[in-house]
Amino acid sequence: MQEALYGERGFYRRGERPAAHFRTSVHASPGYAAALGRLLTELDEALGRPRPLQLVDMGAGSGELLTQILTAVPKLAGRIEATAVELSPRPPGLPAEVRWTDAPPAEITGLIIANEWLDNVPLDVVELTPEGPRLVLVDPATGAETIGPEPPAEDTDWLARWWPLRDVGDRAEVGRARCAAWAGIVARLRRGVALAVDYAHSLTGRPPYGTLSGYRDGHVVPVVPDGSCDVTAHVALDACAAAGQRAGAADSLLTTQRAALRGLGVSGVRPSLALAHSDPRGYLGALCRAGEEAELIDPDGLGGYGWLVQCARVPLPPSLAR
Repeated sequence: MQEALYGERGFYRRGERPAAHFRTSVHASPGYAAALGRLLTELDEALGRPRPLQLVDMGAGSGELLTQILTAVPKLAGRIEATAVELSPRPPGLPAEVRWTDAPPAEITGLIIANEWLDNVPLDVVELTPEGPRLVLVDPATGAETIGPEPPAEDTDWLARWWPLRDVGDRAEVGRARCAAWAGIVARLRRGVALAVDYAHSLTGRPPYGTLSGYRDGHVVPVVPDGSCDVTAHVALDACAAAGQRAGAADSLLTTQRAALRGLGVSGVRPSLALAHSDPRGYLGALCRAGEEAELIDPDGLGGYGWLVQCARVPLPPSLAR
């Protein structure tokens, strides 16, 4: 998975952009960035309006999210230090004020966003056999799988706590590396909020056969780790939350995108039909925005994504604390 995504000929190393292969909240509606802009504004007040107010996007893709957030918060212009963290080359046309780098700042005062980043942090797959848990090996050229050796003790310990295997044939995706990656992000917070948004599951509902998937050109494809497709798996956000707390997070919130965005003012409510008579164009614009918002908070779609919010030396922003 590491080589398939980030190796010399890896999917993301060669400059593939997420929008070309799968749809995220960023691409669904500018209302997503506007909601995050409201979150950033609340955080700015809680931090005492620092200079600079740092905004970091982990796995920034083409930088669309940062660009949209900067547009949504003109009152903060001049104080935001925007950093896009991405391994692929800087895309053309990105605003000059956006810093493009392959690593986040060592210390951050502000907001870190990991929007569908953790699902691409590489992991191993383990299957329970009659002899006990064993690593699943894969041929990178064909995707053919074989059962390998026992997993390392650290992975076995993680599985026992976060993804216990019960029946022969059950599989787990070992999220220990993701917990470490998230803890590393939280540890960089001097003061502020770290936000992870991803498709997720919890200890009470782990999928028995895992979630490993491949995506290319908007379609689900066989998981062949040859660099030709995105390789992804859902995130054990509850395990990441515990890792973040060990790394220094104080207040934490683990919720759904639907609940979080509704707290941030995204409603998906259709405009009144009366507006169609008094302002037809305004009505069509409002109807379009309502449709986009409805997609963002659809509990069976994007609204079902997990949101992990963790704070360092600042309380939960009011919109989310409610």
